[in-house]
Amino acid sequence: MKIVIAGGTGYLGELLTSHFLKDKKNSIYILSRKQLINTERVFYLKWNGKTTNYWVNFLEGTDVLINLTGKSVNCRYTEANKSVIYSSRLESTNLLCSVVQKLKFPPKVFIQSSSATIYRYSEDVLMTEKKGEIGADFSMDVCKKWETVFNSFNLPKTKKIITRTSIVIGNNGGAFPIMKRLTKFGFGGKQGSGKQFVSFITEEDFVRAIEFLIDKEAGIYNLCVPNPIRNKDFQKKLREKLNCFIGLPTPKFLLKLGGILIGTESELILKSRKVFPEKLLEKGFVFSTDNFDAFKL
Repeated sequence: MKIVIAGGTGYLGELLTSHFLKDKKNSIYILSRKQLINTERVFYLKWNGKTTNYWVNFLEGTDVLINLTGKSVNCRYTEANKSVIYSSRLESTNLLCSVVQKLKFPPKVFIQSSSATIYRYSEDVLMTEKKGEIGADFSMDVCKKWETVFNSFNLPKTKKIITRTSIVIGNNGGAFPIMKRLTKFGFGGKQGSGKQFVSFITEEDFVRAIEFLIDKEAGIYNLCVPNPIRNKDFQKKLREKLNCFIGLPTPKFLLKLGGILIGTESELILKSRKVFPEKLLEKGFVFSTDNFDAFKL
């Protein structure tokens, strides 16, 4: 396949690139703000996510276009950061859809990234694609507008898929290596009340799910394990896996203070995400790791 990944130099983009390179017939084209050197089957195309340029030509005849572009939400929600979080997602998605609409041979499949944080705080109801309740805070609004831009374009020759991805855990990047480090230092107790649910998917299942969806019907898919786990249980099992006997709890006020000190938001830990991958399971996807007990460090 010819695969184009917008924003492909980040954590998830690198996971997907490594996965698709396992098939030697695949070629990967990465739209990036960085100017990087091409390798044998990976080609880096410079773009800014706002304007068209030579990269447009490389979208012709593409099998799969994956859009991961957007400023990380792992930051303080200042007005300036909020503005960039919005603009980096909405402008790039609008640009890609506008370009695809005009191509003679547009991508066969367009996979648009979104987030499981679109759903409201929930400790009781499982949030599915059909019955999930979408909330109204900043993070949820970002996701709603992101999806609205994508859905506003009619792309008759392109299958459109939205992936509402939960936290991706593994040893290659993202938040999980930091979580392990904190646990080893003795801060692996419950966070806040500990009752909030953690929805996650492993690195392996994330890339497998993306590949799986290429051949499935258009629509919205939750990318998460079918067994979300409460924070206090997640932390306990993580301590056991790391053979850590001390796990100091972190109350809400300390998490908020810590967020200020390290430049992030406590919401990323305190929000309860009880999400269920109903459609993924209906289509026959089999998780290699469907619960945290089975996750191998």
